[in-house]
Amino acid sequence: MEQEKTLMTQGPIGRILLRFALPLFLGNLFQQLYNTVDSLVVGNFSGNEALAAVSSSGSLCFLIIGFFQGVFAGASVVISRRYGARDGEGVDRAVHATVIFSLAAGLLLTVLGVGFTPAILRWIGTPENVMPDSVLYFRIYCSGLLGLVLYNTANGIFQALGDSRHPLYYLIVSSVVNVVLDLLFVAVWDMGVAGAALATVIGQCLSALLGFLHLMSGRFLVRVSLRRLRADPTVLGLIFRLGLPSGVQNSVIAIANVVVQSHINAFGDNAMAGCGSYFKVEGFVFLPITCLTLAMTTFVSQNLGAQRYDRVKEGARLGTLMTVGLSEAVGVAVFLLAPFLIGLFTPDPAVIAFGVRQARVEALFYCMLAFSHSAASILRGAGRAVIPMAVMLAVWCVFRISYITFMVPRFQDITVVFTAYPITWSISSILFALTLWKGNWMSMRV
Repeated sequence: MEQEKTLMTQGPIGRILLRFALPLFLGNLFQQLYNTVDSLVVGNFSGNEALAAVSSSGSLCFLIIGFFQGVFAGASVVISRRYGARDGEGVDRAVHATVIFSLAAGLLLTVLGVGFTPAILRWIGTPENVMPDSVLYFRIYCSGLLGLVLYNTANGIFQALGDSRHPLYYLIVSSVVNVVLDLLFVAVWDMGVAGAALATVIGQCLSALLGFLHLMSGRFLVRVSLRRLRADPTVLGLIFRLGLPSGVQNSVIAIANVVVQSHINAFGDNAMAGCGSYFKVEGFVFLPITCLTLAMTTFVSQNLGAQRYDRVKEGARLGTLMTVGLSEAVGVAVFLLAPFLIGLFTPDPAVIAFGVRQARVEALFYCMLAFSHSAASILRGAGRAVIPMAVMLAVWCVFRISYITFMVPRFQDITVVFTAYPITWSISSILFALTLWKGNWMSMRV
Protein backbone atom coordinates (compact mmCIF):
# COMPACT_ATOMS: atom_id res chain seq x y z
CA MET A 1 0.00 0.00 0.00
CA GLU A 2 1.28 3.48 -0.86
CA GLN A 3 0.00 4.75 2.48
CA GLU A 4 2.17 2.28 4.39
CA LYS A 5 5.24 3.41 2.46
CA THR A 6 4.70 7.05 3.42
CA LEU A 7 3.78 6.61 7.09
CA MET A 8 6.70 7.35 9.42
CA THR A 9 5.04 6.08 12.60
CA GLN A 10 6.51 2.58 12.41
CA GLY A 11 9.78 0.92 11.43
CA PRO A 12 13.50 1.66 12.07
CA ILE A 13 13.89 5.41 12.64
CA GLY A 14 17.30 5.88 11.04
CA ARG A 15 16.30 3.98 7.92
CA ILE A 16 13.04 5.94 7.62
CA LEU A 17 14.79 9.31 7.93
CA LEU A 18 17.41 8.33 5.34
CA ARG A 19 14.83 6.82 2.98
CA PHE A 20 12.88 10.07 3.12
CA ALA A 21 15.93 12.37 3.01
CA LEU A 22 17.83 10.71 0.15
CA PRO A 23 15.32 11.56 -2.61
CA LEU A 24 15.04 15.03 -1.08
CA PHE A 25 18.81 15.37 -1.25
CA LEU A 26 18.95 14.30 -4.89
CA GLY A 27 16.02 16.57 -5.76
CA ASN A 28 17.50 19.58 -3.99
CA LEU A 29 20.85 18.78 -5.58
CA PHE A 30 19.29 19.07 -9.02
CA GLN A 31 17.47 22.25 -7.98
CA GLN A 32 20.69 23.75 -6.66
CA LEU A 33 22.49 22.68 -9.82
CA TYR A 34 20.07 24.45 -12.11
CA ASN A 35 20.16 27.54 -9.88
CA THR A 36 23.97 27.44 -10.01
CA VAL A 37 24.10 26.89 -13.77
CA ASP A 38 22.87 30.47 -14.22
CA SER A 39 25.97 31.78 -12.46
CA LEU A 40 28.35 29.27 -14.07
CA VAL A 41 27.21 29.97 -17.60
CA VAL A 42 26.82 33.73 -17.15
CA GLY A 43 30.18 34.08 -15.36
CA ASN A 44 32.05 32.17 -18.04
CA PHE A 45 30.26 33.49 -21.13
CA SER A 46 28.96 36.98 -20.21
CA GLY A 47 31.61 38.41 -17.84
CA ASN A 48 31.92 39.64 -14.26
CA GLU A 49 29.32 42.42 -14.47
CA ALA A 50 26.67 39.96 -15.63
CA LEU A 51 27.72 37.52 -12.89
CA ALA A 52 27.43 40.32 -10.31
CA ALA A 53 23.93 41.12 -11.60
CA VAL A 54 22.80 37.50 -11.19
CA SER A 55 24.52 37.14 -7.81
CA SER A 56 22.96 40.26 -6.34
CA SER A 57 19.47 38.85 -6.89
CA GLY A 58 19.83 35.79 -4.66
CA SER A 59 18.87 37.41 -1.38
CA LEU A 60 16.03 39.28 -3.10
CA CYS A 61 14.55 36.06 -4.45
CA PHE A 62 14.43 34.62 -0.95
CA LEU A 63 13.02 37.87 0.39
CA ILE A 64 10.06 37.63 -1.96
CA ILE A 65 9.23 33.95 -1.48
CA GLY A 66 10.49 33.44 2.09
CA PHE A 67 7.31 34.57 3.80
CA PHE A 68 5.09 32.25 1.81
CA GLN A 69 7.48 29.32 2.16
CA GLY A 70 7.20 29.74 5.92
CA VAL A 71 3.42 29.72 5.73
CA PHE A 72 3.57 26.58 3.58
CA ALA A 73 5.68 25.00 6.33
CA GLY A 74 2.70 25.51 8.61
CA ALA A 75 0.49 23.81 6.04
CA SER A 76 2.88 20.85 5.95
CA VAL A 77 2.63 20.43 9.73
CA VAL A 78 -1.18 20.46 9.57
CA ILE A 79 -1.25 17.87 6.76
CA SER A 80 1.37 15.63 8.40
CA ARG A 81 -0.34 15.68 11.80
CA ARG A 82 -3.70 14.70 10.30
CA TYR A 83 -2.10 12.03 8.16
CA GLY A 84 -0.37 10.51 11.20
CA ALA A 85 -3.74 10.47 12.96
CA ARG A 86 -5.32 8.68 9.93
CA ASP A 87 -7.74 11.60 9.38
CA GLY A 88 -8.36 11.33 5.62
CA GLU A 89 -11.02 14.04 5.44
CA GLY A 90 -8.80 16.42 7.41
CA VAL A 91 -5.89 15.78 5.04
CA ASP A 92 -8.10 16.50 2.00
CA ARG A 93 -9.37 19.79 3.45
CA ALA A 94 -5.85 20.93 4.42
CA VAL A 95 -4.44 20.11 0.99
CA HIS A 96 -7.11 22.03 -0.94
CA ALA A 97 -6.91 25.05 1.38
CA THR A 98 -3.14 25.10 0.85
CA VAL A 99 -3.50 24.99 -2.94
CA ILE A 100 -5.96 27.86 -3.15
CA PHE A 101 -3.75 29.95 -0.88
CA SER A 102 -0.70 29.20 -3.04
CA LEU A 103 -2.53 30.34 -6.20
CA ALA A 104 -3.39 33.69 -4.62
CA ALA A 105 0.10 34.09 -3.13
CA GLY A 106 1.87 33.24 -6.39
CA LEU A 107 -0.09 35.81 -8.36
CA LEU A 108 0.55 38.46 -5.72
CA LEU A 109 4.28 37.69 -5.65
CA THR A 110 4.51 37.98 -9.42
CA VAL A 111 2.86 41.40 -9.52
CA LEU A 112 4.92 42.78 -6.62
CA GLY A 113 8.19 41.33 -7.89
CA VAL A 114 7.86 42.64 -11.43
CA GLY A 115 6.55 46.04 -10.32
CA PHE A 116 9.03 46.86 -7.58
CA THR A 117 12.26 45.39 -9.02
CA PRO A 118 14.11 48.70 -9.68
CA ALA A 119 13.19 50.16 -6.27
CA ILE A 120 14.32 47.03 -4.42
CA LEU A 121 17.62 46.83 -6.30
CA ARG A 122 18.37 50.48 -5.55
CA TRP A 123 17.45 49.93 -1.90
CA ILE A 124 20.19 47.28 -1.51
CA GLY A 125 22.75 49.55 -3.18
CA THR A 126 23.18 47.73 -6.48
CA PRO A 127 25.93 49.59 -8.42
CA GLU A 128 24.73 51.56 -11.44
CA ASN A 129 27.01 49.68 -13.84
CA VAL A 130 25.20 46.39 -13.15
CA MET A 131 21.73 47.87 -12.58
CA PRO A 132 20.35 47.28 -16.13
CA ASP A 133 21.31 43.59 -16.09
CA SER A 134 20.09 43.17 -12.50
CA VAL A 135 16.67 44.67 -13.32
CA LEU A 136 16.34 42.53 -16.44
CA TYR A 137 17.30 39.28 -14.68
CA PHE A 138 15.15 39.86 -11.61
CA ARG A 139 12.05 40.93 -13.54
CA ILE A 140 12.14 37.85 -15.76
CA TYR A 141 12.74 35.68 -12.70
CA CYS A 142 9.75 37.26 -10.91
CA SER A 143 7.50 36.63 -13.92
CA GLY A 144 7.80 32.92 -13.14
CA LEU A 145 7.18 33.12 -9.39
CA LEU A 146 3.72 31.55 -9.70
CA GLY A 147 5.39 28.43 -11.07
CA LEU A 148 7.93 28.44 -8.24
CA VAL A 149 5.23 28.83 -5.58
CA LEU A 150 3.06 26.09 -7.09
CA TYR A 151 6.01 23.70 -7.31
CA ASN A 152 6.87 24.31 -3.66
CA THR A 153 3.21 23.74 -2.78
CA ALA A 154 3.11 20.39 -4.58
CA ASN A 155 6.48 19.50 -3.10
CA GLY A 156 5.24 20.34 0.41
CA ILE A 157 2.13 18.19 -0.02
CA PHE A 158 4.19 15.21 -1.17
CA GLN A 159 6.63 15.61 1.71
CA ALA A 160 3.96 16.12 4.36
CA LEU A 161 2.50 12.77 3.33
CA GLY A 162 5.91 11.10 3.47
CA ASP A 163 6.60 10.97 -0.30
CA SER A 164 9.94 12.48 -1.28
CA ARG A 165 10.35 10.47 -4.52
CA HIS A 166 7.97 12.28 -6.87
CA PRO A 167 9.50 15.75 -6.28
CA LEU A 168 12.85 14.17 -7.20
CA TYR A 169 11.53 12.88 -10.53
CA TYR A 170 10.08 16.24 -11.49
CA LEU A 171 13.19 18.16 -10.51
CA ILE A 172 15.43 15.88 -12.56
CA VAL A 173 13.37 16.60 -15.66
CA SER A 174 13.15 20.37 -15.06
CA SER A 175 16.85 20.59 -14.14
CA VAL A 176 17.97 18.92 -17.35
CA VAL A 177 15.72 21.26 -19.31
CA ASN A 178 17.10 24.26 -17.42
CA VAL A 179 20.74 23.33 -18.07
CA VAL A 180 20.13 22.71 -21.77
CA LEU A 181 18.25 26.01 -22.14
CA ASP A 182 20.94 27.90 -20.18
CA LEU A 183 23.63 26.72 -22.56
CA LEU A 184 21.42 27.39 -25.59
CA PHE A 185 20.22 30.86 -24.55
CA VAL A 186 23.48 32.19 -23.08
CA ALA A 187 26.38 30.28 -24.64
CA VAL A 188 24.91 29.81 -28.13
CA TRP A 189 22.41 32.63 -28.64
CA ASP A 190 24.26 35.16 -26.44
CA MET A 191 21.10 36.31 -24.59
CA GLY A 192 23.10 37.09 -21.41
CA VAL A 193 21.27 37.40 -18.09
CA ALA A 194 17.88 37.41 -19.85
CA GLY A 195 18.56 33.94 -21.22
CA ALA A 196 19.66 32.64 -17.81
CA ALA A 197 16.54 33.99 -16.12
CA LEU A 198 14.24 32.66 -18.86
CA ALA A 199 15.76 29.18 -18.59
CA THR A 200 15.15 29.20 -14.82
CA VAL A 201 11.52 30.30 -15.23
CA ILE A 202 10.80 27.57 -17.78
CA GLY A 203 12.34 24.94 -15.48
CA GLN A 204 10.31 26.13 -12.48
CA CYS A 205 7.02 26.12 -14.39
CA LEU A 206 7.71 22.66 -15.79
CA SER A 207 8.33 21.17 -12.33
CA ALA A 208 5.11 22.76 -11.03
CA LEU A 209 3.12 21.38 -13.96
CA LEU A 210 4.45 17.85 -13.47
CA GLY A 211 3.75 17.94 -9.73
CA PHE A 212 0.15 19.05 -10.07
CA LEU A 213 -0.57 16.67 -12.91
CA HIS A 214 0.26 13.82 -10.53
CA LEU A 215 -1.69 15.34 -7.63
CA MET A 216 -4.75 15.68 -9.88
CA SER A 217 -4.42 12.26 -11.49
CA GLY A 218 -6.00 10.20 -8.70
CA ARG A 219 -2.90 8.00 -8.41
CA PHE A 220 -1.70 9.59 -5.15
CA LEU A 221 -2.93 9.42 -1.55
CA VAL A 222 -4.92 12.60 -2.03
CA ARG A 223 -6.49 13.90 -5.25
CA VAL A 224 -6.47 17.63 -5.90
CA SER A 225 -9.66 18.74 -7.63
CA LEU A 226 -10.44 22.25 -8.87
CA ARG A 227 -14.04 21.79 -7.73
CA ARG A 228 -12.95 21.19 -4.13
CA LEU A 229 -10.73 24.26 -3.87
CA ARG A 230 -12.15 26.28 -0.97
CA ALA A 231 -10.68 28.80 1.45
CA ASP A 232 -11.60 26.74 4.53
CA PRO A 233 -11.44 29.30 7.40
CA THR A 234 -10.62 26.70 10.07
CA VAL A 235 -7.80 25.09 8.11
CA LEU A 236 -6.40 28.42 6.91
CA GLY A 237 -6.45 29.66 10.50
CA LEU A 238 -4.38 26.64 11.59
CA ILE A 239 -2.00 27.08 8.66
CA PHE A 240 -1.43 30.73 9.50
CA ARG A 241 -1.10 30.06 13.23
CA LEU A 242 1.63 27.51 12.59
CA GLY A 243 3.12 29.03 9.45
CA LEU A 244 2.98 32.77 10.12
CA PRO A 245 5.87 32.72 12.65
CA SER A 246 8.06 30.86 10.12
CA GLY A 247 6.96 33.21 7.36
CA VAL A 248 7.79 36.29 9.41
CA GLN A 249 11.10 34.71 10.37
CA ASN A 250 12.02 33.93 6.76
CA SER A 251 11.09 37.34 5.42
CA VAL A 252 12.81 39.31 8.18
CA ILE A 253 15.95 37.17 7.96
CA ALA A 254 15.83 37.73 4.20
CA ILE A 255 15.71 41.49 4.86
CA ALA A 256 18.73 41.05 7.13
CA ASN A 257 20.51 39.22 4.32
CA VAL A 258 19.64 42.05 1.95
CA VAL A 259 21.27 44.46 4.40
CA VAL A 260 24.32 42.17 4.49
CA GLN A 261 24.31 42.14 0.69
CA SER A 262 24.31 45.94 0.65
CA HIS A 263 27.50 45.92 2.77
CA ILE A 264 29.07 43.44 0.36
CA ASN A 265 28.04 45.61 -2.59
CA ALA A 266 29.96 48.51 -1.06
CA PHE A 267 33.23 46.61 -1.67
CA GLY A 268 32.65 46.62 -5.45
CA ASP A 269 31.90 44.32 -8.38
CA ASN A 270 34.59 41.77 -7.54
CA ALA A 271 33.26 41.34 -4.02
CA MET A 272 29.69 40.95 -5.35
CA ALA A 273 30.76 38.33 -7.88
CA GLY A 274 33.09 36.47 -5.48
CA CYS A 275 30.63 36.36 -2.59
CA GLY A 276 27.80 35.48 -4.95
CA SER A 277 29.86 32.54 -6.18
CA TYR A 278 30.52 31.45 -2.59
CA PHE A 279 26.80 31.62 -1.78
CA LYS A 280 26.18 29.28 -4.72
CA VAL A 281 28.70 26.83 -3.24
CA GLU A 282 27.13 27.26 0.20
CA GLY A 283 23.79 26.34 -1.35
CA PHE A 284 25.13 22.81 -1.79
CA VAL A 285 26.16 22.78 1.87
CA PHE A 286 22.54 23.40 2.82
CA LEU A 287 21.42 20.26 0.97
CA PRO A 288 22.03 17.71 3.76
CA ILE A 289 20.75 20.23 6.30
CA THR A 290 17.58 20.97 4.33
CA CYS A 291 16.80 17.35 3.53
CA LEU A 292 17.37 15.87 6.96
CA THR A 293 15.56 18.70 8.74
CA LEU A 294 12.56 18.37 6.42
CA ALA A 295 12.57 14.67 7.20
CA MET A 296 12.64 15.48 10.93
CA THR A 297 9.74 17.94 10.67
CA THR A 298 7.57 15.39 8.86
CA PHE A 299 8.67 12.61 11.22
CA VAL A 300 7.89 14.65 14.35
CA SER A 301 4.52 15.81 12.97
CA GLN A 302 3.32 12.36 11.94
CA ASN A 303 4.45 10.66 15.16
CA LEU A 304 2.90 13.34 17.35
CA GLY A 305 -0.32 12.82 15.40
CA ALA A 306 -0.04 9.12 16.26
CA GLN A 307 0.95 9.98 19.87
CA ARG A 308 4.26 8.08 19.57
CA TYR A 309 6.16 10.37 21.95
CA ASP A 310 9.18 8.15 22.69
CA ARG A 311 9.63 7.70 18.96
CA VAL A 312 9.52 11.49 18.48
CA LYS A 313 12.39 11.98 20.97
CA GLU A 314 14.55 9.26 19.42
CA GLY A 315 13.96 10.58 15.90
CA ALA A 316 14.86 14.12 16.95
CA ARG A 317 18.09 12.94 18.60
CA LEU A 318 19.20 10.69 15.77
CA GLY A 319 18.27 13.16 13.04
CA THR A 320 20.21 15.96 14.72
CA LEU A 321 23.34 13.83 15.06
CA MET A 322 23.16 12.83 11.40
CA THR A 323 22.64 16.40 10.21
CA VAL A 324 25.42 17.95 12.29
CA GLY A 325 27.97 15.25 11.45
CA LEU A 326 27.33 15.31 7.71
CA SER A 327 27.32 19.12 7.52
CA GLU A 328 30.66 19.42 9.30
CA ALA A 329 32.22 16.88 6.94
CA VAL A 330 31.01 18.98 4.00
CA GLY A 331 32.38 22.10 5.72
CA VAL A 332 35.87 20.63 5.93
CA ALA A 333 35.72 19.78 2.23
CA VAL A 334 34.63 23.34 1.33
CA PHE A 335 37.44 24.81 3.47
CA LEU A 336 40.06 22.72 1.67
CA LEU A 337 38.65 22.98 -1.87
CA ALA A 338 37.55 26.64 -1.79
CA PRO A 339 39.91 27.96 -4.53
CA PHE A 340 38.81 25.23 -6.94
CA LEU A 341 35.11 25.60 -6.14
CA ILE A 342 35.03 29.39 -6.50
CA GLY A 343 37.20 29.13 -9.61
CA LEU A 344 34.45 27.17 -11.35
CA PHE A 345 32.44 30.39 -11.64
CA THR A 346 35.12 32.74 -12.92
CA PRO A 347 38.81 32.76 -13.89
CA ASP A 348 39.37 36.23 -12.35
CA PRO A 349 41.84 35.94 -9.40
CA ALA A 350 40.40 39.02 -7.67
CA VAL A 351 36.89 37.55 -7.70
CA ILE A 352 38.14 34.15 -6.55
CA ALA A 353 39.99 35.76 -3.63
CA PHE A 354 36.80 37.21 -2.15
CA GLY A 355 34.94 33.91 -2.40
CA VAL A 356 37.81 31.93 -0.88
CA ARG A 357 38.15 34.35 2.01
CA GLN A 358 34.46 33.96 2.85
CA ALA A 359 34.66 30.16 2.64
CA ARG A 360 37.69 30.01 4.93
CA VAL A 361 35.92 32.13 7.58
CA GLU A 362 32.60 30.26 7.59
CA ALA A 363 33.05 26.64 6.46
CA LEU A 364 34.27 25.06 9.70
CA PHE A 365 31.22 26.39 11.56
CA TYR A 366 28.63 24.59 9.43
CA CYS A 367 28.01 22.25 12.38
CA MET A 368 26.49 25.20 14.29
CA LEU A 369 24.33 26.13 11.32
CA ALA A 370 23.15 22.52 11.07
CA PHE A 371 22.29 22.25 14.75
CA SER A 372 20.24 25.45 14.67
CA HIS A 373 18.22 24.29 11.67
CA SER A 374 17.74 20.82 13.20
CA ALA A 375 16.37 22.25 16.43
CA ALA A 376 14.12 24.67 14.54
CA SER A 377 12.71 21.85 12.39
CA ILE A 378 11.94 19.73 15.46
CA LEU A 379 10.12 22.59 17.13
CA ARG A 380 8.13 23.40 13.96
CA GLY A 381 7.12 19.78 13.60
CA ALA A 382 5.80 19.95 17.17
CA GLY A 383 3.80 23.07 16.34
CA ARG A 384 6.12 25.37 18.30
CA ALA A 385 7.07 27.67 15.41
CA VAL A 386 7.16 30.80 17.58
CA ILE A 387 10.34 29.65 19.37
CA PRO A 388 12.59 29.34 16.29
CA MET A 389 11.09 32.58 14.99
CA ALA A 390 12.04 34.44 18.16
CA VAL A 391 15.56 32.98 18.33
CA MET A 392 16.41 33.54 14.68
CA LEU A 393 14.94 37.03 14.52
CA ALA A 394 16.83 38.10 17.61
CA VAL A 395 20.14 36.52 16.63
CA TRP A 396 20.26 36.09 12.85
CA CYS A 397 18.53 39.39 12.17
CA VAL A 398 18.84 42.01 14.92
CA PHE A 399 22.20 40.95 16.32
CA ARG A 400 23.74 40.17 12.90
CA ILE A 401 22.74 43.53 11.42
CA SER A 402 23.82 45.42 14.53
CA TYR A 403 27.18 43.66 14.56
CA ILE A 404 27.89 44.37 10.89
CA THR A 405 26.62 47.95 11.02
CA PHE A 406 28.79 48.73 14.05
CA MET A 407 31.96 46.86 13.02
CA VAL A 408 32.33 47.44 9.27
CA PRO A 409 32.80 51.25 9.42
CA ARG A 410 35.45 50.80 12.10
CA PHE A 411 37.54 48.13 10.35
CA GLN A 412 36.69 48.68 6.65
CA ASP A 413 37.29 44.98 6.00
CA ILE A 414 34.83 42.61 4.29
CA THR A 415 36.00 39.81 6.60
CA VAL A 416 33.97 41.50 9.35
CA VAL A 417 30.83 40.77 7.30
CA PHE A 418 31.85 37.13 6.96
CA THR A 419 32.46 36.63 10.70
CA ALA A 420 28.87 37.64 11.47
CA TYR A 421 27.65 34.27 10.22
CA PRO A 422 29.62 31.83 12.44
CA ILE A 423 29.08 34.11 15.45
CA THR A 424 25.30 34.18 15.04
CA TRP A 425 25.10 30.45 14.18
CA SER A 426 26.91 29.64 17.42
CA ILE A 427 24.73 31.89 19.59
CA SER A 428 21.50 30.48 18.15
CA SER A 429 22.76 26.92 18.68
CA ILE A 430 23.31 27.59 22.38
CA LEU A 431 19.80 29.04 22.74
CA PHE A 432 18.19 26.13 20.88
CA ALA A 433 20.12 23.57 22.95
CA LEU A 434 18.81 25.18 26.13
CA THR A 435 15.25 25.17 24.75
CA LEU A 436 15.28 21.48 23.80
CA TRP A 437 16.96 20.44 27.04
CA LYS A 438 14.73 22.50 29.29
CA GLY A 439 11.28 22.74 27.70
CA ASN A 440 8.24 20.50 27.13
CA TRP A 441 8.27 21.13 23.40
CA MET A 442 5.99 18.15 22.59
CA SER A 443 3.03 19.64 24.44
CA MET A 444 1.54 21.55 21.47
CA ARG A 445 -1.46 20.03 19.70
CA VAL A 446 -2.79 20.63 16.17
